[in-house]
Amino acid sequence: MPDPTPATRPVVLVVALSLGVTTLSLLQSLVVPSLGRIEEQLGISPGAAGWVLTANLLAAAVLTPVLGRLGDLRGERPVILGILAAVSVGTLLAIVTESLPLLLVARVLQGASYGLFPLSISVLRRELPEGRLSVAMSVVSSTLAVGGVVGLVTTGLLTGDDGDYRHAFWVGLGVGLVSLALVAWLLPGHPGTATGRIDWWGAVVLGAGLVLLLLPLSQGPTWGWSSPGTIGCLVGSAVVLSGWVLLQRRTAEPLVRPAMLADRRTVIPNVAGLMTGIALFASFLAVLQYVQSPPEVTGYGFGAGVLEAAVVYLLPGGVLGIVVAPFAGRVVSRFGALPTLMAGAACGVVGFGLLAGLRGEPWQVIAAGLLTQLSVTVAYAALPALVVQAVREDETGVANAVNSIARSVGQALGSTVAVTLIAATLDPATGLPRAIAFTLLALVGVVTSAVVVVVALVGLRSGPPRRPDPLSGVEEATAGAGEWSPVSGMR
Repeated sequence: MPDPTPATRPVVLVVALSLGVTTLSLLQSLVVPSLGRIEEQLGISPGAAGWVLTANLLAAAVLTPVLGRLGDLRGERPVILGILAAVSVGTLLAIVTESLPLLLVARVLQGASYGLFPLSISVLRRELPEGRLSVAMSVVSSTLAVGGVVGLVTTGLLTGDDGDYRHAFWVGLGVGLVSLALVAWLLPGHPGTATGRIDWWGAVVLGAGLVLLLLPLSQGPTWGWSSPGTIGCLVGSAVVLSGWVLLQRRTAEPLVRPAMLADRRTVIPNVAGLMTGIALFASFLAVLQYVQSPPEVTGYGFGAGVLEAAVVYLLPGGVLGIVVAPFAGRVVSRFGALPTLMAGAACGVVGFGLLAGLRGEPWQVIAAGLLTQLSVTVAYAALPALVVQAVREDETGVANAVNSIARSVGQALGSTVAVTLIAATLDPATGLPRAIAFTLLALVGVVTSAVVVVVALVGLRSGPPRRPDPLSGVEEATAGAGEWSPVSGMR
């Protein structure tokens, strides 16, 4: 295969990284609509099927900071190649296995894909000239949206209501293998920007603390919130994570500097990421459950199938993400990341308010979904810019990884809140949730979006964040990296 010319190399490099990021969002979204089929085909309970989502989320929480630190220390090329290889093996395993334990192993391997996005930002920041950086990041942002949409639509087309859930994984495998080949061909190798070593003990302790936190958050509705397992895990998480902070303070070369976590400049995007993750799932799961409910039984909903729910009610938000993302960098560059974040969150307040009060017609649900998706897209556009402003260049990978963890915890919380509210409002006569469940879920979205508005206002009143390094053009570029990724959920 001939090498690209200097004029075309940036283009094909962006294509290669975009396909990798597409793999991330594709594998995140294609499992969600097919949970029912996984239950039926594997002969497992809904709680057991939930582990297909939980395993992926836990793996992402544990691996993301380690992969970010590895990229800072060793360079992005070997880490990205390793991630894509592991994801491809995991996806192949998901296709061939008929065992739940092996499917969970596959989802753990796929969880490594969460490291692709922050590493891709680092690559483009270093490899492309400033004049092309903004456009490149916007393209990567758009492919995140494309991956989410392709995952949902592919699942609807290949799985539907009666198909094999494994069929959709073939698309993920194909995209992953093509991305692996392109990255191996095009991505140059460079030494890392950081010095030192990997704090393996810090990684192990952090991973244990996050597992103890996310496990009861995702399994609480099944275990019971007052069960010894749930309470024990939450208490253990508090103890382990507190111990991790003390360990990091005593370590010469920590995985994450405790000062970074306590710095207002990083607290703001991390809290905003947490709240946005909750809002994302409040919207996604509420819409998915609501539109599939049979109106002749429940008195609400539209009786949509999996494909109709994906294409009619979720696809418009994905298309909006594709359209908005390329312009997000310019918006952040002109108005600033905090005002942009606040404006996006305000759209979320309006969208969730509409979903709480007006959802009797399909167009009203679609309109609410567009507003809430706009909120998430704009927020995820502003968050990378805030993170880059807050940290040294040699901490870019791990800082973005920490922000990814905040979003993942928010997504787990959002999923848990949705499942808990739905389970608590089940009508014994129909076995389906009452309409009040969706009102409460929408109000959760209103509250979390309002918290993001308040956080952005606090940041503005505290003064603009000081940049630790000259980052000309980077704010606009990284802001183009907004996400549209309905990662996981339960229905």
